[in-house]
Amino acid sequence: MRWDALFDDLEAQFAAENRLGHETEISERARIETAGVELSDRLRGSAGSQIGVVLGSGTLVRGGLAHVGSEWLVLNEGMHQWLVPFAAVASYQGLGRLAQGVRSKTEVKLGLASALRGLARDRVELAVHLISAPGREQQLGGVIDRVGRDHFDLAVLAPGEVRRAGNVSSVMTVPFASLAALRSLRTERM
Repeated sequence: MRWDALFDDLEAQFAAENRLGHETEISERARIETAGVELSDRLRGSAGSQIGVVLGSGTLVRGGLAHVGSEWLVLNEGMHQWLVPFAAVASYQGLGRLAQGVRSKTEVKLGLASALRGLARDRVELAVHLISAPGREQQLGGVIDRVGRDHFDLAVLAPGEVRRAGNVSSVMTVPFASLAALRSLRTERM
């Protein structure tokens, strides 16, 4: 009888050590997997969800996460859409824990310049939010004329004006680094 108790006790200790080792291994694998997750993966995993984006200026934009590019995201906020470069974001609110990797090589190539070229092609009237100083923004209205590698030209217009030479008050060249966000009326195409 004594031997049975001893062996039962040893088996229980061995089983507990195995469970602990297995749980430790699972925890370590989860930490390693989480360490490889990029922010864009988390954003893709939250597509369709309502999130908040705090810009570097402190402006909070809330909306449904509609698209995620390699350097930008699009939020649907009521009748507006916001295109926000990742570099302009101070923090995110409401991201889920789900992460989704890149679906195609084309998706990786869709940088900020690609998104802006689409807006320029469609002659979309925009409100352009620029980082003017720490904690402050400047807003311009107009249409993107041209997009370079790291900048774009904005034909500044009065609200509601159509892009015609006589309606342009000035042309501003905007470096991507100073772009906080773009806001447009929501269309089915974007």
